[in-house]
Amino acid sequence: MDQSVVMDVAQRAISITVMISAPILGLGLLVGLIVSIIQATTQIQEATLSFIPKLITIFLTLIIFGPWMGNMIAEFTINLFENLYTYIR
Repeated sequence: MDQSVVMDVAQRAISITVMISAPILGLGLLVGLIVSIIQATTQIQEATLSFIPKLITIFLTLIIFGPWMGNMIAEFTINLFENLYTYIR
C-alpha cells in the first residue's frame, strides 16, 4: 500500500466527517447563540434554558439530515470495502 493511497483515504474520511457533522454543529451553534442573546437581553441566567432548545434542534437535525448522513457513511464504507484489494496490493 502506497503512502498516497493512505493519505487519500484519510483525507476522504476526514472530509466526510466534517460534512456530516457540519449541519448538527452549525444549527446547534446558531440556536445557542440566539438563546444566549435572548438570555442576555432579558437577564434570565438559567442554564437549562439554553440546553433544551439546543437538544431539540440537534434531535430535529438528526431526523432531517439522518438519511443523508447514513447514505454518505454507507457510500464511503462500501467504496472502501470494494477497493480493499486495491489498497492492500
